[in-house]
Amino acid sequence: MDIPLTIKDAGAALRAGQVTSVQLTEALLDKIRALNPTLGAFITVTEDAARAAAADADAKFAAGIDVGPLQGIPFAAKDIIATKDAPTTANGLILDPAWGAGYDATVITRLREAGMVLLGKLVLNEFAIGMPDESKPFPMPQNPWDLERSASGSSSGTGIAIAAGLALGGLGTDTGGSTRGPSSFNGLTGIKQTFGRVSKFGCVPLGYSLDHINPMARSAYDCALMLQVMAGFDPKDPTTVDVPVPDYVASLSGNVAGMRIGLPMSYFFDHPELDPAVRDLFAFRYEHVALVGYDPHPRIPAPIAV
Repeated sequence: MDIPLTIKDAGAALRAGQVTSVQLTEALLDKIRALNPTLGAFITVTEDAARAAAADADAKFAAGIDVGPLQGIPFAAKDIIATKDAPTTANGLILDPAWGAGYDATVITRLREAGMVLLGKLVLNEFAIGMPDESKPFPMPQNPWDLERSASGSSSGTGIAIAAGLALGGLGTDTGGSTRGPSSFNGLTGIKQTFGRVSKFGCVPLGYSLDHINPMARSAYDCALMLQVMAGFDPKDPTTVDVPVPDYVASLSGNVAGMRIGLPMSYFFDHPELDPAVRDLFAFRYEHVALVGYDPHPRIPAPIAV
């Protein structure tokens, strides 16, 4: 079957009866089994729980119950976020196995209540810092666009899984770039939301006053759908703010008329170490920087699978 690559498209297909959540989930589980040994995205795959959640989503659809645009959508979570049906390791060997056991982090609870289907837990840099360590018994993350290149971190598994089409959305964290790096390196959208907007309850801390849990997906629209559910006050996290959550999707009209975009040129596009191929992917003209050899239709290599 042709697997939709975005949450938006998958949601439309589910509601049109073109696919069921069970079919979508099984197709992604098949891809995980085939590609994860090479890509190193997942630490744990929760197949039975995912099948049960998908069947529940389909049953709700059949009964005319639609809890929102995330119903029946498979996603995965960085293995630093507690889930009741899988252990949390933080990609390390020293975290007490009892940490996070038997309960969901607030973001997981909210996404499950919105009907999302958790496929499993994703690789990261140990405790969300440092570099991949081949000496540890965890999968080694590989960039699906080019296996010889970095997938960045620390939310590397989330970036890999979405880029390779192993999940339609995912959770990353960011303390100093851990969502933004993997989103950039793997060709995705990741949003580092405003501090206090999303609860951190159930997430192994790195820097508690700096940590963020963020949505990652293939489009800004998909991230907005996830953030809409994730955001909001949580009494279990004293740093969350008790203010209304705006409609993040409403502003995504696709019309950029009247917008002003700041484009930093110095130290970026004029840097002597900037790869010309990277520079030429940007369709920008600026009076102080000549983008030599710009091609409006550049050829971009395909990921290992989508």
